[in-house]
Amino acid sequence: MLGMYVERLGRSWLENPFWKRSFLLESPSDLERIRATRLSEVWIDTARGLAPPEPVAAPPVPAADAVCNEAEVQAVSVANVAPALSREAEMAHARRLIERTRQAVQTMFDEARMGKALAVGQAYELVDDIASSVLRGGGVLLGLARLKTADNYTYMHSVAVCALMTALARELELAPEQVRSAGLAGLLHDIGKMAVPSSILNKPGSLSDAEFSSVRAHPAAGHRMLIEVDDIDPVALDVCLHHHEKLDGSGYPKGLCGEEISLYARMGAICDVYDAITSNRPYKQGWCPAESLRRMAAWRGGHLDATLFAAFVKCLGIYPLGTLVRLQSERLAVVVGQAAGKTLTSPTVRVFFSIRAGTCIAPCVIDLAAPGCQERIVSTESAAQWGLLDVDRYWVGEAAVA
Repeated sequence: MLGMYVERLGRSWLENPFWKRSFLLESPSDLERIRATRLSEVWIDTARGLAPPEPVAAPPVPAADAVCNEAEVQAVSVANVAPALSREAEMAHARRLIERTRQAVQTMFDEARMGKALAVGQAYELVDDIASSVLRGGGVLLGLARLKTADNYTYMHSVAVCALMTALARELELAPEQVRSAGLAGLLHDIGKMAVPSSILNKPGSLSDAEFSSVRAHPAAGHRMLIEVDDIDPVALDVCLHHHEKLDGSGYPKGLCGEEISLYARMGAICDVYDAITSNRPYKQGWCPAESLRRMAAWRGGHLDATLFAAFVKCLGIYPLGTLVRLQSERLAVVVGQAAGKTLTSPTVRVFFSIRAGTCIAPCVIDLAAPGCQERIVSTESAAQWGLLDVDRYWVGEAAVA
């Protein structure tokens, strides 16, 4: 009934009709959505809202009231990640997770724009689900998160950087709670863009000096938003404020250099830049993942931490998902997978184009690391050069993620 405080719904987050785990039930439409899901149980916090009327019995719970204890929220550990799924199942799961998380981030950021307090507990749930998918499915979610539209760029960029931060933190063998902090920092690093007019964020042309100044103010704006949040993770505050700092001191807002920039902020800079330059924007087409890594390699030492960048390349692979490559057999293929423990130069690819014939051919998948495989990559290629308009469909399987 209206006025109750819903602490938890009896189903997984991906099947939950609400992005928030807990909330005050005030809207009749929300009540109807709960009824329509035909849940087996709903946990109610009677200390924060109305109690169920008699004779309705509360479901069995370990305490007098069904109140979730913060201790129940655990950092993601590799040992607790679900067993690996098939590539098709992982792709389907990642699609659903990305869309659900995008909607949640959009709601969360819109509430921040209106001055509402951030629900950190809810944000951690997003981080945990993203981390689980990244740890189990390798590059699938990382690759899908790169695919964006102009309308959802800011929200999807936050999801992508969260996933990248999680992957990099695991590659660096950080403790589970540190992986979680890194993921949360990635999710919230650009929340300050809610203080920047959308007309500036989505402007297709060059920014004026005043508009550029407005954009450069977003780290400080985000820091002001987050510092008002109770129990905010200091790592999230740090990355939000300093992810545009550069090792040579030419970054902003503080002009920090070298060791003045924390480990997490240096990680955030790498993840933020990679996702930005691989994504299509109103004013430019994104670079190919492999080309992006090559260009970033030239910025090591001056802008980006060389040691962290090497770890970043290792967790993505020299040829990340979606990279268009030319094979020794004079065929074009797109990278579709990279199994753990295999060489970085021998991913799994889907061949789809004959250079000699100048036409598409029946797609086939080749594991370049398989014993006896004589095929190899000789170069990365530009899709535009070959007149290929939608290379992503050859590894995603369907149209790009919306």
